Amino acid sequence: MRRPLGIILPILILIFWEIAAQLINNQFILPRLETVIPVLLDPTVNILGTGSLLQNAALSLERVGAGFLVALAIAVPLGVGMGWSQRLDAFVDTTVQLFRPIPPLAWGPLAIAWFSVGINSMVFIIFLGAFFPILLNTIDGVRGIKRTWVEVAQTLGASEGQVLVKVVLPGAAPTIWTGLRVGFGIAWMCVIAAEWLPGTTTGLGYLTLYAYNYGQMHYTIAAMITIGIIGIAFDLLFRSVEDRWFAWRGLER
Repeated sequence: MRRPLGIILPILILIFWEIAAQLINNQFILPRLETVIPVLLDPTVNILGTGSLLQNAALSLERVGAGFLVALAIAVPLGVGMGWSQRLDAFVDTTVQLFRPIPPLAWGPLAIAWFSVGINSMVFIIFLGAFFPILLNTIDGVRGIKRTWVEVAQTLGASEGQVLVKVVLPGAAPTIWTGLRVGFGIAWMCVIAAEWLPGTTTGLGYLTLYAYNYGQMHYTIAAMITIGIIGIAFDLLFRSVEDRWFAWRGLER
């Protein structure tokens, strides 16, 4: 029942969109569906010399994947350490809270200065978007481990390293996975900001701005819809893994 209900609102939005587009009658302000849908149905056609939707989507995914993996590699070990060690948490937390509210886009000038134009500066912006959700969820997951689990393991003679590997990490895994899911979603949103940086000539984010500059708003909206569709697909993937691997969390509650 949930899935059919979820389709109703998008359909209503499309109907409202088409009615509003006909009333406004200005393709720059709001293109009609008949100009956007053909672009989505033929994603291999070259768009304004920037490549096809598929080519640009692949490049955006490559950049997001790189930034996300770097964030995962740093945030998870750091989050486990901060969640487990009060001393490390006291040492790092103030710095984390200082930088966390800064939007990734605000780092754009520094990213260009540090990494020059190109993929490195884009990956840096995307990394920042994914890093903090992964870190905070990892910390919460480690801190949420039941003390009795740790005490039982220690009573049975487990070392601190064994407790971390065999008790803490498996117990915190559902919350860490939620952090990965949220982190990837934010990283994917950051692709727009990252691909708006000077020197970028490809990607879905770049395509939205490039098409706008040429007054081809149907291409801009098609790129935005593609970003949304890919985001939904990955979120469904994360959720399906969560339902399959971490179903025990619901039983525990």
